[in-house]
Amino acid sequence: MVDGVTVTRTRTRHPFAIRHLTVEAVTPLTETMVRITLTGDLSGFTSTGPADHVKVFFPDGAGVLRAPQLEGDRIVRDPDATYISRDYTPLNWTETSLDLDFVLHGDTGPASAWAARAGAGDPLVVAGPRGSKSAPEGADWWLLCADATALPSLGRWLADAPAGLPVRALVFADTDTLADYPLPEGADVDWVLTTDDPEPVVRALDLDSSPDFAGTGFIWAAGEATSLIGVRRYLRRELGLPGGQVAVDGYWRRGEADADHHAPIDPSDPEE
Repeated sequence: MVDGVTVTRTRTRHPFAIRHLTVEAVTPLTETMVRITLTGDLSGFTSTGPADHVKVFFPDGAGVLRAPQLEGDRIVRDPDATYISRDYTPLNWTETSLDLDFVLHGDTGPASAWAARAGAGDPLVVAGPRGSKSAPEGADWWLLCADATALPSLGRWLADAPAGLPVRALVFADTDTLADYPLPEGADVDWVLTTDDPEPVVRALDLDSSPDFAGTGFIWAAGEATSLIGVRRYLRRELGLPGGQVAVDGYWRRGEADADHHAPIDPSDPEE
């Protein structure tokens, strides 16, 4: 697992833009996920990394959509206004359309509530992406781990995998209905029905001794932040993998609205 080979990822900055778009179509993907196609001026939109995200601004409970302004490359917000935003993985963009996939979990969050009721012509504001981090180069294999919220990004990882590279994916879910989610054909995906800590499942793969994981690997894991703490500690501390071979991203945090996925998944141990 640690053999001196360096795994690298390239960072790219993009011209930043705030785009006012409208809903063109709503397509059910599974019992609990929908794809919303937005339309508008997307000229110049680019996203070159599988873990890229855009910031999406939603209307409030009264239907008022507040969007920040752009000054140069900086988002400027009215200090007296309240903005509702979440980060999403951009998919299938053209110069006039963009897809975003949403997990539906009732009215417990503004994004889910909006997506459940969205219809053609509804407005939405999308900012970014500000930059990209490329898929890794130099790895002999990839292991990708995702929960429902990270399925869109998982799809991009699988699509970006170099031809012939061994890639295994684990999806952690509390329902088997997510297995209908459209992932690239032929992908090696194991659907793990669990709401518990994913660490034992990852540990059981024997990454440090199994011949299936010989050479230099790259592991990406994304989902609920606190559930990934054990995974990160196992990979970084017990296996001793360098940071370049591990990317663990907390897409959301249980019990916390609008959690910052850029923040450390474990504030008491922020080393990444």
